[in-house]
Amino acid sequence: MASSALQLLGFLISLAGVAATVAATFMVEWSKEAQGKHRVYEGLWMTCSGTERTTCEIHQSVLKLSTEVQATRAVMLISLFLSAVALMVSTVGMKCTHFMDSMPKSKSTIALIGGILFMVSGLLAIIITSWYVKMIVQTFKESHRLQSREFGNAVFVSWGGGLFTVIGGILLSCQRCCRSRSESIGSNELLSTTKSKSNYV
Repeated sequence: MASSALQLLGFLISLAGVAATVAATFMVEWSKEAQGKHRVYEGLWMTCSGTERTTCEIHQSVLKLSTEVQATRAVMLISLFLSAVALMVSTVGMKCTHFMDSMPKSKSTIALIGGILFMVSGLLAIIITSWYVKMIVQTFKESHRLQSREFGNAVFVSWGGGLFTVIGGILLSCQRCCRSRSESIGSNELLSTTKSKSNYV
């Protein structure tokens, strides 16, 4: 029961991480630049600018985008795809669901695969976000601080989403390890009890 509750907790944490990653992917404020009262916000899909009222423009051509935006967009989409697959796989492999109840070993393996997919998805989001921040900082230094460009709130949301997804994946993956360890301990205790009884006889 406790193992099933921990598995469900890992799934919910991963789900929260995936939701944060989706939000970060479509947020506009990945980087921001201030030119007096005029502010420019650049996201992975559109750019918004203005003073009091902002107007947004969707990126029409991928080739016109900077390298960090193209790479970040691609990797974040891959991360979301892996998360979607992990959600479906984990749902099948969780103990609280009734899928594959007749094959408990295979079900446990599927839960492990789902946890690993969550971990890979979260790591991808963390790595590409860190690289994006590095590119923004590098551009800021190379411009000799003439531009006040800096990273925005979407970066922190993406970091948090990736971290939650990794933690949830770890909790899901640990279930098979804990189960194997408990089974080995139980078998060793059974063997020792049997040996002691046989010696007594």
